[in-house]
Amino acid sequence: MTGRKQPLLVICGPTASGKTGWALQVARYFPVEIISADSRQVYRQMDIGTAKATAAEREAVPHHMIDLVDPDDEFSVADFVDIARPLISQIIERGHFPCLVGGTGLYIRALLGGLAELPSADPQLREELHQQERAAGKGSLHRELQCIDPVSAAAIHPNNTVRVVRALEVYRLSGRTMAEFQAEHGFADQLYRVLKFAPLLDRADLFQRIEKRAGQMLKDGLVDEVRGLLQRYSPQLKSLQTLGYREVLRHLDRPDGLAKMQEEISLYTRQYAKRQLTWFRKDPEIIWVDSSTESGRVLKSIEEFFCR
Repeated sequence: MTGRKQPLLVICGPTASGKTGWALQVARYFPVEIISADSRQVYRQMDIGTAKATAAEREAVPHHMIDLVDPDDEFSVADFVDIARPLISQIIERGHFPCLVGGTGLYIRALLGGLAELPSADPQLREELHQQERAAGKGSLHRELQCIDPVSAAAIHPNNTVRVVRALEVYRLSGRTMAEFQAEHGFADQLYRVLKFAPLLDRADLFQRIEKRAGQMLKDGLVDEVRGLLQRYSPQLKSLQTLGYREVLRHLDRPDGLAKMQEEISLYTRQYAKRQLTWFRKDPEIIWVDSSTESGRVLKSIEEFFCR
């Protein structure tokens, strides 16, 4: 590979769109190893709510970037990049093909193009910002960010306090906005030769899949998984205040808990999927394909990509 960019197949898109199924199908024809690009599958003990590949699927095809840290550990996009990059080289050295699969758009973008050089974290400032949010009320930090950095504010959901705090932290430490850093960096220096696919589903089909997945997670034991986590960890952990887990925590032990859990998991997952679609549709390199009718064309493209 000397002098050439390493090849990387990317299968991305919104949650519940069938990305893992696609990757497993590709693995029937090519010697791929799957690299998860999911910000929550890195956590051990959080299996059902993060829709990790099953033990059988992981036995059939090597999976990476899963079960790396405990739920109370910090894990950042920079950590993801630091681990995933040498992993890609190792997969290629084994004579296999790396296949990045997931819906965390920031992880994918950072891995492909690198990270802007941002100021290091300041724990004291972060705590001050969180205290400010608690004192002034939910959404107050996002409103502040809208005034300082409207570009970043538009890309961050008001409820995503972690990212809002990080954007304000960058500004207070440097006097420059996150958007300015990212525009300067541009994510232009792509490190790999990339082929990107995403499953093409109409919204009704996607929402139906989300509804079905929410119900299946609860049938598979998501509530018991959460109870087990609560025996070891605080419910206030950042990892446990994410989609699926926070809804179970909210309605745990209530008489109508299961119905409310499924209703809210479905609702908030649909909202999350809409944001993911907005993110990925801005990427002109992504080829959106219908797996039911275009699998042959996809496999042919992958063969040509890896063999050239």
